Amino acid sequence: MLRIIGALFSGFFIGLLARWLYPGAVHLGLIATILLGIGGSLLAELVARRQGSSRQVGCLASVLGAMALILLGRLLG
Repeated sequence: MLRIIGALFSGFFIGLLARWLYPGAVHLGLIATILLGIGGSLLAELVARRQGSSRQVGCLASVLGAMALILLGRLLG
């Protein structure tokens, strides 16, 4: 249960950072911001694993992954 709460808090923090650093307005609600942060973390982890890294990714890589998801959403939608 504590891991889920930690994932929600870190997802919110990473999502907020990604929205703040991304150029232009990003209109997302609370749940979408949390999911953006969690998705960015998962994307960064996937990229790191595909490159052969066995270490965990950091906060910066997670924020960059979330920003990549914002860009992908803008390009597709």
